[in-house]
Amino acid sequence: MKKLNTKTIVVSGFLIALNIVLSRILIIPGIINFGGFPIIFGGVVFGPMVGGIVGAVGDILSHFLRPTGPFMPHFVLTSALTGIIPGILVKTLNLNWNKPSLWKIFIAIFVGQVTTSVFMVPYFRNILFDHPLFLTMTKAATRQAVNIPTYSILIKLMVPALYKSGSLKEA
Repeated sequence: MKKLNTKTIVVSGFLIALNIVLSRILIIPGIINFGGFPIIFGGVVFGPMVGGIVGAVGDILSHFLRPTGPFMPHFVLTSALTGIIPGILVKTLNLNWNKPSLWKIFIAIFVGQVTTSVFMVPYFRNILFDHPLFLTMTKAATRQAVNIPTYSILIKLMVPALYKSGSLKEA
């Protein structure tokens, strides 16, 4: 686990702000939403605890800043898991940031996004709002077919450069 220090807390604050902007402001509803990227980035770079905190706090704050319906803690859980799952898997897969493997990054993000965005969110939308489960899952899977490779490539390019520049340090 990475040490929780002032720098990590400050960067986490920026990731939370970026999550709010990308998930509530810079979106095309039902088509483009990259709000999950800062959460995943936090989990992959700083560990599952930080990813979970970025996801949960970002979801809660974004709801109160720009609500899109009633507050549902179910979605706070899915947002937290969006950062926790890839954070755990990157650690489990023993990812070396000096020579990061795109497939390891992809697997970590794939498992997290399929679990949260393709299964959990549609399930919660079905039980809470009676949204059709199969249709919601199909739309989510289609979006993730774009998001998962995009997030994987961005992280593969960004994180090693940040480590090399000294902005991030390995634990």
